[in-house]
Amino acid sequence: MINVFEPDVSLRHYFQIYKALKQKQLSGSSTIVKEFESNISSYFDRKFCVSVSNGSSALDLALNCIDFKEGDEVVVPSFTIISCLSSIVRSGATPVFCDVDIKSWNMTLSNLMEAITDKTKAVLMVHTYGLTAEAELISEFCHNKGLVLIEDSAEAHGQTIGNKKCGSFGDISTLSFYANKHVTTGEGGAVLTNNEIYFKKLKQMKNLDFISNKRFQHNNFYWNYRMGGLQAAFGIQSLKNIDLTIQHKINQASYYNILFSGYEKYLKIPVVEIDKIKNHYWVYGIVLDDSFDRDRITYSLYDKGIETRPFFWPLHDQPAYKSMFKKRFKLPNSEYLGKQGFYIPLGKHLNKTKQRFVASSLITELNLNS
Repeated sequence: MINVFEPDVSLRHYFQIYKALKQKQLSGSSTIVKEFESNISSYFDRKFCVSVSNGSSALDLALNCIDFKEGDEVVVPSFTIISCLSSIVRSGATPVFCDVDIKSWNMTLSNLMEAITDKTKAVLMVHTYGLTAEAELISEFCHNKGLVLIEDSAEAHGQTIGNKKCGSFGDISTLSFYANKHVTTGEGGAVLTNNEIYFKKLKQMKNLDFISNKRFQHNNFYWNYRMGGLQAAFGIQSLKNIDLTIQHKINQASYYNILFSGYEKYLKIPVVEIDKIKNHYWVYGIVLDDSFDRDRITYSLYDKGIETRPFFWPLHDQPAYKSMFKKRFKLPNSEYLGKQGFYIPLGKHLNKTKQRFVASSLITELNLNS
């Protein structure tokens, strides 16, 4: 089976883990966790970094930094992972969905403005699948309107807009370090901010509301979202590899682009660049013409030993949302991408021979050889 992704684990990763074990750096209070947080905040050009157990918990903490009142709304792109919706609901705010651009698969300022109401309190801006939202325009808009901007950069490690890194646009920004991310700790995540008030609250919320001078007296029912020392050790090495990881994916994507050249009428491949922002290809996505049955095609590829993943199913069409909220949305781009999109194997476990097999198998299944 050609897996859609396999983590890259080198001898240097083993060495970092060995050092942490030898020094007994295991818990969330280990100095190696603080070292990892310092490295991350420096790389992403933020004053403060709070490491957490995963990207979903990072979103939980980010949303709970905001004092939402009943009826306050958070605008979020519908084409993204369920964690974004779950965190909004758990914060007590009301989710409002916007569509995304059909080429970049990300939210634009125009998409956002269509969803803004007088009840909007915050915007959850997500960078998806290797390209970016219109972060410069959206952050300026939010600043002028007095809206809190939360930036989900889980899929945009190392991505830049102009000279500014993704992960540095939000009042609060979140990261995931899941195994398939450019920087990974296996599981794990982080919250980034320049706001010291947010920073102090984030540290309290991720650590059960422990107070140093009254350790087992708690004023709030917070969470245990700590990252462990071994995860941080792995992440330190992973961060060192980020430029090589991104370049390798760009090279593989360039080869896929050649293999799929000439078939653009039937399948859409990721754009190489939009508005001078180059695709980092966190994944290599395919969007089929609506004359094809996406699920049948991907099942057939699996039978040939090729693993794929469907694109995100739109948040506004999630059963959990429909069972809780009455408001309905019609967002054609998100719906089309969710129905017809999927991504194919990419990563260091792949060579050109396997890439040719993946591409030729897909072309054959689509009956495009004739």
